[in-house]
Amino acid sequence: MPEIKGSLGIQDFYDVIFDQKSIDLSKELLDTVEESHNFLKEFSKNKVIYGVNTGFGPMAQYKIKDSETLQLQYNLIRSHASGTANPIEPKYVKAAMLARLNTLSLGNSGVHVSVIKVMTELLNKNIVPLIYEHGGVGASGDLVQLAHLALVLIGEGEVFYKGERKPTKEVFEMEGINPIKVALREGLGLMNGTSVMTGIGIVNAIYTVRLLEWAISCSSAINEIVQAYDDHLSEELNLTKKHKGQREIARAMRSHLSDSSLTRKREHHLYTSNSDVSVFEEKVQEYYSIRCVPQILGPVWDTLNEVERILIEEVNSANDNPIVDVEKKHVYHGGNFHGDYVSLEMDKLKIVVTKMSMLAERQLNYLLNSKLNNILPPFVNLGTLGLNFGMQGVQFTATSTTAENQMLSNPMYVHSIPNNNDNQDIVSMGTNAALITKKVIENAYEVVAIEMITIVQAIEHLGMADKVSSKTKVMYDAVRNIVPPFKEDTIMYPYVNQVKNYIINHQNIKS
Repeated sequence: MPEIKGSLGIQDFYDVIFDQKSIDLSKELLDTVEESHNFLKEFSKNKVIYGVNTGFGPMAQYKIKDSETLQLQYNLIRSHASGTANPIEPKYVKAAMLARLNTLSLGNSGVHVSVIKVMTELLNKNIVPLIYEHGGVGASGDLVQLAHLALVLIGEGEVFYKGERKPTKEVFEMEGINPIKVALREGLGLMNGTSVMTGIGIVNAIYTVRLLEWAISCSSAINEIVQAYDDHLSEELNLTKKHKGQREIARAMRSHLSDSSLTRKREHHLYTSNSDVSVFEEKVQEYYSIRCVPQILGPVWDTLNEVERILIEEVNSANDNPIVDVEKKHVYHGGNFHGDYVSLEMDKLKIVVTKMSMLAERQLNYLLNSKLNNILPPFVNLGTLGLNFGMQGVQFTATSTTAENQMLSNPMYVHSIPNNNDNQDIVSMGTNAALITKKVIENAYEVVAIEMITIVQAIEHLGMADKVSSKTKVMYDAVRNIVPPFKEDTIMYPYVNQVKNYIINHQNIKS
């Protein structure tokens, strides 16, 4: 059972979001939150504290009467629950909730302890607030999206519960949940923060790790199909580059191919006497999409590790405003809610994921083009050439989807538009960046699924199933359980979607 302790890691998110594990709150944590709330309540007397006894944003110069301060919080929540477009998928919302819960548990926010308890109860009972994709500019945090979370916590709005969309009030009554107590600044405390973009970002990172493992498997299998020379994966060659990612990808591919009987040693074929040969029938070196995989996927590995580091730093940070410091008996006003760190990392992540989809598309094209590979029929067509089409149709889908990724990989980070009466004169667009990255990742899974089906068809045509490495055989069998060998043309979209669903929901065997 994961414990909220202010130092969550990627595995904690995986446990809660993917494995549905419950969360535990320690007495020490609850005491910290209560102490922070009590301090802020006392400290704010006879002082001007933003969001406690002032208006918000450009209206902060308006003093709020003591009798209206609680109504202020409700007004903020209700007025900003203004998201539109599609609902964000529940797993991403749960990640955002976990991120917000962790941040508020640090004791820097001054929220009432009921906020922590009710959010934990919702997560443990899999009650997921309705939050829309559109609305956040990522400057005062994810104001609009987090307003929808806050709306549910006060017992209003809508939730997803047991696969259905229901009014929050109805679900709370069924589950015996009492809304949070708005006592001081619970509206602003919930809404000022980067938790939605960060939560989505962490799920994006988890899915990208999985995608990278499948990309390594596909790249390794293609080396077997073409019986490539293995020195481009050698430890010796890759140690001459200092990049950790390149070395790790090469190591993973060597591990994947360790028991393959298909890859070749250059010294057995080309480092022998060839004095009587003027033209080599076989390629001396493979195309870049085969030979340069460590150099292409290495930056992906390095970037992904940096993305994870930044996201975990963000999720374990106080990212609202103002910041309560109980130890120093002070309240600090600033801009910890600004989402630039997350926005930039999401842009970096979608760029490397797009490059993965580009690599998969080029490897796919290599397999489909008989004039390039010289070992397979056009479009890996196992039927009658001219009459049948093989994988020809799905290549269009892979190409189209890769092109969409190339367009979507343009940065959000630099697309600031001033708003909020120019109070927010430069913004991060972090949640937009995270959601676009989510789309890019989903697209990449589609391209890799098409590539995997093609790889398996190629292995089928070449009769290599008993010669490939044990790890390629696992991938081969997994695809074959979904897509039987076919010579006659068949409707492909169900197969592509099923393989995509399989690889996005199953961890590959790590090399």
